Amino acid sequence: MSERTKIKDIARVAGVSTATVSRALSDSALVTDATREKVRAAANRLNYRLNVRARNLRIQKSMAVLLVVRNMSNPFYLEIFKGVEAVARAAGYVLLMGNTEDDPAREAEYFDMLRDGQADGMILMTGTLPEGHAVLDPASGAPPIVVALEAVDDCGLAHVQIDNCAAAKQAVRHLASLGHRKIAHICGPLPEILSRLRRDGYRKAMAKAGLEIPRNYEPAGDYSIQSGRACCAALFDADNPPTALFAANDEMAFGAIGELRRRGLRVPEDVSVIGFDDLFVSESYSPPLTTISQPRVDIGRTAMTMLLDIIGARQSVPRTIEMQTELIVRQSTGKAPNKLEISAQ
Repeated sequence: MSERTKIKDIARVAGVSTATVSRALSDSALVTDATREKVRAAANRLNYRLNVRARNLRIQKSMAVLLVVRNMSNPFYLEIFKGVEAVARAAGYVLLMGNTEDDPAREAEYFDMLRDGQADGMILMTGTLPEGHAVLDPASGAPPIVVALEAVDDCGLAHVQIDNCAAAKQAVRHLASLGHRKIAHICGPLPEILSRLRRDGYRKAMAKAGLEIPRNYEPAGDYSIQSGRACCAALFDADNPPTALFAANDEMAFGAIGELRRRGLRVPEDVSVIGFDDLFVSESYSPPLTTISQPRVDIGRTAMTMLLDIIGARQSVPRTIEMQTELIVRQSTGKAPNKLEISAQ
C-alpha cells in the first residue's frame, strides 16, 4: 500500500541516499535532472504518496500555485488550464483557480493570497495589476509571477506572449487577398495593451494594402458575444457598411455573425468574418470560423515551467517567451462580393 512506502524504500530501489530522495521529491536544485527522474520513477513504482502537510511545513512552501483569469466562463482558458495543470501536477503542485470578473478588488485579494504564502506563485491572465503592484520583479524579493498572453507594460515580470500585432496583420492580409477593400475591426476592450496591439496590426495591414479606415470602422467590445453583436449592428447601421469583419476574438466574431444573420446577410457570400483564438467550438460553428489559432496548451505548459524556474530560483529564466500563431482558414471568409445590398432591419 502506498501509505506504507517510506523514503528509505525509494532510496533502496533508486540506489541513492535517503537525503537525495528527500531533495529530489522536494525539487531541490541540488539534485540533477537525471537523479530526480530516477527517484520519481522509483517512487511511482512503489506507489509512494507524499505526506503533503509534513513536507510543506518542512520546506515552508504551500505547494500551490494560482492561475488568475478575468472570466472563468470564457472557454478560451480551458486549454491553457490543461497545460498549466499538467506541468504543475507533475511537479507536485496543486493548481488553484482565481476568477476576477474584472473586479480590481477581487484581483487584489489573489495578490494578497500570494503575498501571505497561501500560494507559491501566480500565472496572471487579466492584463492588469492591482493598485500598488506596479513593479513586481522577483529579483527584488517579490512573489514569483508569470504573465500569460495578456501584456502588462513595465512591470518587471516574466511573460509568455504571442505577437498580437503580426497575427492581426495576417488576418487582414487574408481578407485583402480575397478582394475585400472595406474591412472593419471589432476591437477588444481599450485601452488594454492586447487590444491595442491587435488594432495596431489591423491598422498597419490596412495601410500596407492602401486601404482607408473610416472613423466608425473600429468599434470596441469587451470580448463577449453580446458586444460583438452590438459592434456589428453599429457598423451596419451606418452608411458605409464593410464587406469583411476582423474581430479581436472568436466570441465577438460569433456575435457579429448572429447579427448579420438577423439582418438577412450571408456569411461569407455577403460579409466575411474572421476571429482570433480558435476556440474548440470555432471549427464546428456555422459556418466554421476562419481565425487565428493560439497554441493554448503549450502556452499553459510554458507559463507553468517558467513559474517553476522562478520559484526554484534557477538563473536561466527568460524574461519573455513568444509563442507562434497560425491562421486557420475555414468557411466564414470568401471572396468580396461585387455588390452588397444592406438591410437596415
